Amino acid sequence: MRHAISRSLWRKILVTCLAVVGFVLLYEATTFDSRDAAPQGRVDPTLPAAGARLAFTATAYCKGRTTASGVGVRTGIAASDPALLPVGSVVNISTDTAKYNGVYTIMDTGPKVQGRVLDIYMWSCNEALAFGRRPVEVTVLRLGWNPSASTPSLVDRLFRRREAARNARPPATPPTSATGGDGATATPAEAQPVSAPEPDAEPSHVTPLPPPAP
Repeated sequence: MRHAISRSLWRKILVTCLAVVGFVLLYEATTFDSRDAAPQGRVDPTLPAAGARLAFTATAYCKGRTTASGVGVRTGIAASDPALLPVGSVVNISTDTAKYNGVYTIMDTGPKVQGRVLDIYMWSCNEALAFGRRPVEVTVLRLGWNPSASTPSLVDRLFRRREAARNARPPATPPTSATGGDGATATPAEAQPVSAPEPDAEPSHVTPLPPPAP
């Protein structure tokens, strides 16, 4: 199989394209969230929308063993004001240090975390103290546990763009046919069959010849 693929350039291109498409579909796939099975109520329109980029202030904490959501503390979680980012939200944080850039899940809250403030959990208290308080940019990837309040994926954007282009096309109008007074469709004159006149058995304009002399 390896020799057959290496001999043909087109087979290499085909295998590469299939691998890329499979990776994109696997990366963009979403899984069913059992927390969304129960009705969660309507999303507050005052909350940040999925895909919004907001300016926040980030701090760090290292104490505690259990978050407000009930799970244990670990790297990759953060605390926020539930009035802005409810528990279960997923955000992408961009800081001035590449080490702390990445995706975080909001799993904790705190009395001092109010407004546009994120508190990032760190294992080392020395690192949390060195992190201090700094401005960050937050991109909301998902708001709460609701998957429908997520940033649209690449596949969804492509399908929506195609549907929008399809709906923008004007509908084709069928050609109208002329109708007579009684509602019957009129046939063009050139389409009607014309019958040729039948020749007379004996033309009336021909004078008969006199009989020959004896």
